[in-house]
Amino acid sequence: MIDGTAELRLDFYEYVSGKLAAEGVHTVFRERTGPLSYLADYRPSSPFEVIVKNRATGSTMRKYPGLFTEGQLLDRPVVKFDYRTDPEDQPIGEDYLRMLGLDVDAFHEAAQHCNAVLRRLLEPLDLWDFCLIIAPDEKRGVVINSEISPDCMRLRSAEGECYDKDLFRQGASGDEIIKKWTELMGIITRA
Repeated sequence: MIDGTAELRLDFYEYVSGKLAAEGVHTVFRERTGPLSYLADYRPSSPFEVIVKNRATGSTMRKYPGLFTEGQLLDRPVVKFDYRTDPEDQPIGEDYLRMLGLDVDAFHEAAQHCNAVLRRLLEPLDLWDFCLIIAPDEKRGVVINSEISPDCMRLRSAEGECYDKDLFRQGASGDEIIKKWTELMGIITRA
């Protein structure tokens, strides 16, 4: 982790969690208790993540070479499930998840709802993809059980500027990442 990014990730998560909750998408986030700390409802973490793709990028390009072009807008958002294993997460079929007793349709619906809210909230930036961990919840059906931050998504400006996890991968310095994520908070809070 790069010094100075944890607080920005938490700023983003706190802000987005409030907006999502107002739209009926519940997260485990309860309240911020300090610059780098917050309270959350405990839910056991599942061994798989839910990934929403609005554009072809990342694993879509690696796993399905030749089918899409990088950045291609998909006709509709794609929701997929990956089993979190090393060295690379592996896709897991929805029928396997159903056999484990999971309400896959509820997970799908929560991911799509989260995507719709995030896309509106993050305008004018374009949300290419993001990943979540979703957990069953007795009161709400399901909740988002993971951080939502630039570290778990791909987010681009109309000019192609990167505001996300790919900054790390492209070798940006810590100062560059902090600058972009600070700029991102200004964009989404309209400050």
